[in-house]
This record gives sequence, structure tokens and C-alpha cells, in this order.
Amino acid sequence: MDKNFALELVRVTEAAAMASARLMGRGDEKAADEAAVCAMRLTLNTLDFDGTVVIGEGERDEAPMLYIGEKVGKGKPYPPIDIALDPLEGTTICARGDTNSLSCIAIAGKGSFLHAPDTYMQKIAVGPGLKEAIDIRESATKNLNRIAELKKCYIQDLTVVILDRPRHESLMEEVRRAGARIMLIRDGDVSAAVSTCRPRSGIDVLMGIGGAPEGVLAAAALRCMGGYMEGILKPRNPQEIERAQKMGISDIHRVWTIDELAKGHVMFCATGVTDGTLLNGVRFLPGGAVTHSIVMRSETGTIREITARHVFDKKPDYE
Repeated sequence: MDKNFALELVRVTEAAAMASARLMGRGDEKAADEAAVCAMRLTLNTLDFDGTVVIGEGERDEAPMLYIGEKVGKGKPYPPIDIALDPLEGTTICARGDTNSLSCIAIAGKGSFLHAPDTYMQKIAVGPGLKEAIDIRESATKNLNRIAELKKCYIQDLTVVILDRPRHESLMEEVRRAGARIMLIRDGDVSAAVSTCRPRSGIDVLMGIGGAPEGVLAAAALRCMGGYMEGILKPRNPQEIERAQKMGISDIHRVWTIDELAKGHVMFCATGVTDGTLLNGVRFLPGGAVTHSIVMRSETGTIREITARHVFDKKPDYE
């Protein structure tokens, strides 16, 4: 893939972030998500590639735009790529005016991303140098002991980020018994997974069950940052199992490693919508805005943070 795509992706997530940030705290999740989707799609279609959405807003009959299988970009004869995206990760967060909402996208060569159905996935994610410490098939206690051993610290020094859901009550009880600290989040486990690779975040490991599409996006980002992740699909009903099988997943209980979730040369980009541990949110100024983004390439390990000033009378004002 052309390395310049990485910087082009920033324009895509910036547009989606600014559009949805206009609706921050207004209590309308649907409107915030639609604004992000429209802005992201509009910008994607200006780019010089033949793109196919493989992780998107859902099936075609459920999502009018950026659905799985939708073609974006300028099309042939430009290079074919697969796209995983979430125009607004944390729709509830944005609607509430809470922290850690962002817009994110990942691209790679054809067939590089797991075609994950819109179901749940059990996940465990850590930062660089901790691949040998984790095994999703084992207990949280065993994983925490090995992480602490490799980090040469006490378990009490570790912070585990977990989605605040009733399904995680037993996980939270076990983590507390083991002695580790817990950071509960309402939504946004892509941001949380990426934060395990950033020491200043204070997050050591992500555990629990979240969305499978978000698991693919998180894996793409962690590939670029040297982190590690494993996942197991957790379908909620027979219909989701059937959907997974139609998408080529025959073993529903399989452990997916990071290199199977997102393989090959991967690029990842995210822009903050609201303030969070990973990125600052959009700041609106008279006649413009300031955005904070991160863009990464797995091939080189390059990680760029970009703070951009946007002047609306010289570019589209996404509303």
C-alpha cells in the first residue's frame, strides 16, 4: 500500500470527528452517528483507492451507508484495499458528552481483516513485550500474575480496563480478588485497547467482552504499536452463529490471535471526538476547529500524533 494513504486517512477521521462533535452532549445517539457516517463516507470517496468496507456499520439492509461490502474511494484502476471502520466509536459517550469517544479507521490489503460478524467477542489486549504473558483460555488471575512477572511489578500495580456491564460482574470480582486495580468504562474499548500501548495512559491490560468489529479495529492498531491481543467470538443467538458461518468462520470457539484478526501491512488512524486517555476531543473555535489524531503504520512502526487547525470557510464544514 502507498504510505501516503496513512496521512490521507487523517482527513477521513477528522471529518467524522468534527461532524459528530457538533452533537456532543445533546442526547441523540442516532444523529451523532449519522453525522459521522456521512462525513466519513464523503471524504473516503475522494481518495485514490478501490476500497471495500469489510468492517462497517452492519449489513446492507441494516445500514444505508458504510455497510459491509460497500465500495468506497475512486474505484478502479486505483489499488484495491479492505477497510475496517467505526465512524463514531462510543455513540452513547458522544451523546452524553462523556470521555473517550473517537472516530477510527484501518486499511490493509485484500483479505487482511477477519470478516467479523456484528456479535460479541471476548478480548484480552496488552502492550509491547507482553505477548507471552497472556492466554485468553486461562483465568484472569493467571494472566495478571504473568503480566506482573514480566513487568517486574506487583499485581496491585496493574490496572485492568473493563467495560461496565452486568456480564462482567464475575470478572471484576476475580480481578479484585487477585489484587489488581480496575478502570471501568461505559463504552469505547478500541480506545481502551490502544491505551495499553501508551504508558502514560496508566492502563496495563484490557479484559472482557465487547463488540467483535471493534476487536478487529483494535487489533489493527495494536499491530502498529507492537501490542498483542487475542479474541474469541461470543455470539448471542443461533442467528449470529449462522451469520458468522456465512462469513467464513467455521469454528465459533476458535482463539483468534492478533495476526489473524489483522494481518499484513496495516494502517490505522483515529481522531478524538471527546477528550480521553488516548486523544483530545474536538475544540471548536470561531470559524474553525482543532482536532487531535493518531496515525500509524505496522510496516514501519511509525506513530504520528497530529494536531490540526481547520478553517471552515476554506474547506467543507461537515454538519
